Amino acid sequence: MLIFALNCGSSSLKCAAIDTDRRSHVLDVRVEEVEQALQRLREESAPPDAMVHRIVHGGERFLHATRIDDGVLSELEQLSHLAPLHNPPALAAVRQARSAFAQAPHVAVFDTAFHATLPAQAREYALPRDLRERFGIRRYGFHGISHAHVMYAVATQLSLPLEKLRIVSCHLGNGASVAAIEHGRCVDTSMGMTPLEGLVMGTRAGDLDPGIVLELVRSGSFDGEELDALFNRQSGMAGLTGTNDMREIERRAAAGDDDCRRALALYAYRVGKYIGAYAAVMGGVDAIAFTGGVGENSATVRQACLERLEFLGAATVVVKADEELAMALEAAALLNSDATSSS
Repeated sequence: MLIFALNCGSSSLKCAAIDTDRRSHVLDVRVEEVEQALQRLREESAPPDAMVHRIVHGGERFLHATRIDDGVLSELEQLSHLAPLHNPPALAAVRQARSAFAQAPHVAVFDTAFHATLPAQAREYALPRDLRERFGIRRYGFHGISHAHVMYAVATQLSLPLEKLRIVSCHLGNGASVAAIEHGRCVDTSMGMTPLEGLVMGTRAGDLDPGIVLELVRSGSFDGEELDALFNRQSGMAGLTGTNDMREIERRAAAGDDDCRRALALYAYRVGKYIGAYAAVMGGVDAIAFTGGVGENSATVRQACLERLEFLGAATVVVKADEELAMALEAAALLNSDATSSS
């Protein structure tokens, strides 16, 4: 099956034509605009059997790959406020793709779905029940497509069954998260109800004392939109150093820039702290995996994250990110299941 995968991230647009039978990329496209990507796919590939779209937040409703229709799009619109950097551009891309390739089925896969196995103690926040239920407040987790890909890749590289593995998966890119994967199930993850919680990221602060938010509101200096911009777009490594380009930050740190050195130390400290916590959650860890643009390409960052964790005795695995292949395989499984059911 030939499937076009559209992967809209917080700072990138990655598209690929995937042959799911051979589990291989036929064509990769890296451009700035969705329309350009669709044009390239149209010109340089055979017509697709289907298209698959990465949607970051699927809420409590979307726990599996789902065929996209007008009703599904409408439901997803209601979740955009939970992932403002991701869902709106992804849904815009869906609309453009459905118009450009109207004859092909379109499938959504969700970053939150992999984390549906979180146990209650990891999933819930200590807030009143009526508030949690009214606003859907709970830990959803993100980067699930990537963490699932890492899980299978680690099992393959170590030649061990998933049922025997405890994995801490570190997806380190402009957005970053850690997942505890115990015997093939995600049991905890650093991102929460939205992608703001957890690690220090490119433009997001990660874990914050809620009192900071209260203090900023009480000061009268920030309204809701301004806080959104502050926490989603102006914080993290960009807030600490003036840039979210980790390569530039590493270069400046090596040249003696104290702000960049401090930012890298804070970044690595937060990752290491989560790795240690998740080793405790799972009663040990067999493999610590790194993926994503930073996780794959920066040996300096990996080494800093693992400092003082030798006592865990875990294998370290670097996994090349391939969300597009994972997305396409998930969509193909859904479409093949639908075909079998209707025959």
